[in-house]
Amino acid sequence: MRPQDIVIILDLISMELSDNEEVSSVEQPNVSIQNKNIAYSLKMSEAEVSESLRRSEYAGLITDIKTKKVNQRAFLAFLLNGLKFVFPTHPGALVRGVPTAHSAMPLSKGIISDELFVWESSEGEARGQAIIPLYHTVPDIVGQNKKLYELLSLVDAIRTGNARITNIASQELEKRILQT
Repeated sequence: MRPQDIVIILDLISMELSDNEEVSSVEQPNVSIQNKNIAYSLKMSEAEVSESLRRSEYAGLITDIKTKKVNQRAFLAFLLNGLKFVFPTHPGALVRGVPTAHSAMPLSKGIISDELFVWESSEGEARGQAIIPLYHTVPDIVGQNKKLYELLSLVDAIRTGNARITNIASQELEKRILQT
């Protein structure tokens, strides 16, 4: 596994969440998600996306590479039990950036903290302790996809949070991932 594998799977989940919110009286045909679209939206190469999907299928986190169907239970188990050990991060220097973890929605509405965690970005409007994102393009892409931003922030809460924050983030991730 590589960190971008998590970002790609979360992007697939965010697409499912968006599809589930759309209300339509006409059933739409099942449109396949193309690697080039994922690559474009995440600012990655198509080769990175393709290799990532193969790794995720091999690990059992994607059930079928063609349909890009996420094995929700396996992925959730990995996030809740292994992520903080495989891709740990610790707050760093004070920088300008994009809020993440408990400093971003949805956790920021219920958790009050003097600590602000951010992904470093010259475009960011917050000042806080730097958290290294799972993939270097994360601060640039989250403005385009609110659902992905929230999922990545919840994942960072697990990577960085204390027991209370981790528990709240875990419950929120479970609700969102198992809903798809």
